[in-house]
Amino acid sequence: MHIPAGPDQSCTFVAVLDRYFRLSERGTTVLTELRAGVATFLTMAYILLVNPQILADAGMPPDDVARATALASAAATLLMGLWANYPFALAPGMGLNAYFTYGVVQGMGVSYHVALAAVFVEGLLFLALALSGVRGAVLRAIPDALKVATSGGIGLFLAIIGFQNAGLVVDSPATLVTLGSLTHPTTLLALGTLVLMALLLVRRVPGALLLGILAGTLVAWLTGLAPLPERWVQLPGLPRETLASFDFGTLLHAKLVSVVLAFLFVDFFDTAGTLMGIGRLGGFLNARGELERARAAFSADAVGTTLGALLGTSTVTTYIESATGIEEGGRTGLTAVVVALLFLLSLFLAPLFTAVPAAATAPALILVGVFMMQGLTELNWRKYDEAIPAFLTITIMPFTYSIANGIAFGLIAYVLLQVLSGRARAVHPILYVLAVLLSLYYAFELGA
Repeated sequence: MHIPAGPDQSCTFVAVLDRYFRLSERGTTVLTELRAGVATFLTMAYILLVNPQILADAGMPPDDVARATALASAAATLLMGLWANYPFALAPGMGLNAYFTYGVVQGMGVSYHVALAAVFVEGLLFLALALSGVRGAVLRAIPDALKVATSGGIGLFLAIIGFQNAGLVVDSPATLVTLGSLTHPTTLLALGTLVLMALLLVRRVPGALLLGILAGTLVAWLTGLAPLPERWVQLPGLPRETLASFDFGTLLHAKLVSVVLAFLFVDFFDTAGTLMGIGRLGGFLNARGELERARAAFSADAVGTTLGALLGTSTVTTYIESATGIEEGGRTGLTAVVVALLFLLSLFLAPLFTAVPAAATAPALILVGVFMMQGLTELNWRKYDEAIPAFLTITIMPFTYSIANGIAFGLIAYVLLQVLSGRARAVHPILYVLAVLLSLYYAFELGA
């Protein structure tokens, strides 16, 4: 007996995806979006290995951080895909996680509970900016030179942390720092991993950093330089110790107000720069050079930061690695949904992430520094009223181990030079307010 064929469920599902994400309208297909999502995930999956290691130096349980990283990345990226309908992926930001650990927790001597509270508050402030018209005003107020310099300074900050973790740079009583031992096994492993990553990047192999970390980890396990994980997989779950682990009481201290502002400044302008950059690459900007549905995109980033702090990780931000998926043809939020699902699947492998040695991840920090320096070509180094503040921003970050100090000194110097050179009217009122507040803060600190 012949049974009539029912409706093709796969075609129906594809049609639903096509309508929701506007695949045909944007000249893409489900398969293209799937391929783009996998490519993006591979290029940024290194954060699953690096973030637990960096935040462990802040006293946070690596297992919890691994879970928080995967969950926060998945949630924020899913929101970006379903709400903003962009192929942009999010995860805890490199640089901000280092500032969280080495600048705030270790540098200021506070607990990670206080630092998480600062990130949580910053996320709420960012969300308020994202949902309001203030977002555009602030973006227009900050000069491009300082935005670019902030990214470059964070790149150097990451690089020096990477060199230290690799054993290539060590303390010296005579010169502050000096070259480490090039015969130490872990340093040799880090150097070999760095060379491998660099070669893969030069040859444009997708997931170069991740492949390098995996290769370095495997060598460390086989040679006994790092212990094997106690187990390989586990059932996913929520973080135990870091979930909603806030200390808001200490956050009211004057020193930590600047920390919240530093997190907010870097998160806001890093997100803005990334969205504009990859938005231009994907053809998502309108005739005025603005990103359509910017409110949704910024809000997804802000919600990701707030949720990340709640789970137990540092600031979540939009990743420039999203460009990989765009180059693979990703044009809609379906690419982001694929990335989010892969982050959720990674929860089963959390024990592996915490068994990765520092020698395998340190080279990734160094090379991410290279990526973040690329924007410095946009600076006009002969225009000294911009070049000097930019230079201060870039150099003070690594030399004082503080993103906040770099931003503050660069901003104050910019306003001061503009006023003294007779261009006071060219400075946005918002910059005057920030410069005065920051100057008062440092005056208070020096007098304390």
